[in-house]
Amino acid sequence: MAHAFLQPVIVAALAAALTGCLFQDKVESFGGPTMGSTYSVKYVAGGEAADKAQLQRDTESILADVDKQLSTYRADSDIETFNALPAGECMAMPSGVRQLVVAGQQLSDESEGALDLTIEPLLNLWGFGPQGRGERVPSAEEIARARQNVGQHHLRVDGEQLCKDRAVQVDFNSIAAGYAVDQVAATLESSGVSSYLVEITGELKARGRKPDGAPWRVAIEAPRDNERVAQRIIELDGFAVSTSGDYRNYFERDGKRYSHTLDPQTGAPIDHHLAAVTVVDPSTLRADGLSTVLMVLGPERGLAYAAERKIAAFFVVREGQEFVSRSTEAFDELFGAGAE
Repeated sequence: MAHAFLQPVIVAALAAALTGCLFQDKVESFGGPTMGSTYSVKYVAGGEAADKAQLQRDTESILADVDKQLSTYRADSDIETFNALPAGECMAMPSGVRQLVVAGQQLSDESEGALDLTIEPLLNLWGFGPQGRGERVPSAEEIARARQNVGQHHLRVDGEQLCKDRAVQVDFNSIAAGYAVDQVAATLESSGVSSYLVEITGELKARGRKPDGAPWRVAIEAPRDNERVAQRIIELDGFAVSTSGDYRNYFERDGKRYSHTLDPQTGAPIDHHLAAVTVVDPSTLRADGLSTVLMVLGPERGLAYAAERKIAAFFVVREGQEFVSRSTEAFDELFGAGAE
């Protein structure tokens, strides 16, 4: 996880060059800045689809709402207003915020705490969060103190209100971009668009086919520090894809590498050899959250967890100076077992 608002772009949509020159004018696109990164929408125009200007206005309205509700980098957002409240307080929240808290709780329960929406004090302590004061290695006492106000069980949704029984701070970093993709995709579909590829800060979802009948194709990036190389090309129709990785997001102190991905169970960065993991799921929100869960669990526990729950996942593991990829049966059923 990056300490920008959302995950880094480590899955790349293959650009319009692959669309086919004869049909390129029928694939419309727009994009722009969002959430400290960028967004991109490509879609097949025509038929019942609304005009491009209207679709872009609708998309940017969704992104503005997400930012206003969920950003931990603006003090006036709904969640930062809640985060400033003391223990024992409640606050009325938009339905999107409540939906994400419930989704986060489900992912946390399923993974026995590998994902926790309340780790912001720990992120700040290590220098990764919005109030972080530079990357540092805190003491065990500092970690123990910060963990007193961490734990998703201290949150509850009560009607239209969100309540806290400890002074917890909520950070939707692990699922907000996926949620935004799902919202944009749903709006496109309700506006008459049946074929699209939506990408927001690296989270993607695609449906349908391009005018020449070709599928939307997406590259899973190989974990290289200094260049972007496609490790695997997959074709998406009705699925979302999310990748979590720590190979660009870390710092080093005294020869030791500290990932920006924290394990909520220890309050410290993950310490294993999983470099990146990609999850494919019909829900972008769920793919986004599960990629974080598997990244925290690591190569052995993560692979077992994904296999047991039939999650379509692709793992890239460090073995010495090399990287080895492993995939689950559910992933192979969708995309085949070998490299393309």
